[in-house]
Formats: sequence, structure tokens, C-alpha cells
Amino acid sequence: MCNMTLEEFCADHATERMESVAKAVEEVLTAALPQGCITVGVYEAAKALNVDPDNVVLCILATEEEDVQDVALQIHFTLIQAFCCENDINILRVNNMRRLAEILGSVKQGGEPVDLHCVLVTKPQSSACKDPALSKLNHFCKDSRCLDQWVPVINLPER
Repeated sequence: MCNMTLEEFCADHATERMESVAKAVEEVLTAALPQGCITVGVYEAAKALNVDPDNVVLCILATEEEDVQDVALQIHFTLIQAFCCENDINILRVNNMRRLAEILGSVKQGGEPVDLHCVLVTKPQSSACKDPALSKLNHFCKDSRCLDQWVPVINLPER
């Protein structure tokens, strides 16, 4: 017999689901990186969205606590979010930019740090089969929208 309350059961289920979604984010990014299906940077993402929005399958907005005070960045996020919503592009917000940098690599050629505030994942050229991790993220985003969470927040765990 289980001695858990409904609240405890729901909390455990929510925690498991968020961990599963965070793992799926990492799997999608790791798979897309060697295929050249990643665009990083707010300005680069805006350009890519303008050129070919139908090719974008996921938009990830990443922040740290100090970024909340950056008005220009928040305006860019608002515009990107609006564009993605209009074009049926799934959006996630992640915290832990350090972990995101570990997944994607944090330095451009020439030693400059990469702007990881916005990351787009595009469809690979040869996409013969469905990516189960991307499907999981699509379902999660759809479920979140049904709960009026248009931009769900995911915590990427440390490794």
C-alpha cells in the first residue's frame, strides 16, 4: 500500500517529467550539433527565422538571473517569442546557461564567447526518421500551451 498523498504523487510525477524533458533537450541539441542544425545567438536566430521559419523545429531561449535586468535582451525575447508563436515554432526557456554551453561548446573560432541566449534547432537535410527526443519536446510544448504556459521553463541539470 502506498502512503503518498495526491499532492506528493503529482509533485513526483512533475519532477520526473521535467527531468525527462531536460534530457530530451540535451539529446536534441547533441544530435543536431554535428548535423549543422543549430543556430546560436539572438541576432543570428532572428536572421534565420526571417529567412526560413518553416525549417525551424525548436527555439530555446536561455537566461541567467542577471539577464532579467537586461531590457534590450527581454525585448528581443518578446519579439522572438511572438514570431515563433505566429509560425507554430515550439519555444522553451532554459536556465543554466553554463550547462547549455557545455552541450553546445561555448567558444567561436577566434576565441570569442558565443551568445547562447537564443538557440534554434532546424530540420536536418536528410530526416528519414522521427527523432523521439524531439517528439517528446513537441508533446511537452503542446501540453504546456494547453495549460497556458506558452514558454515553459526547463532547468538543465548539472553533469
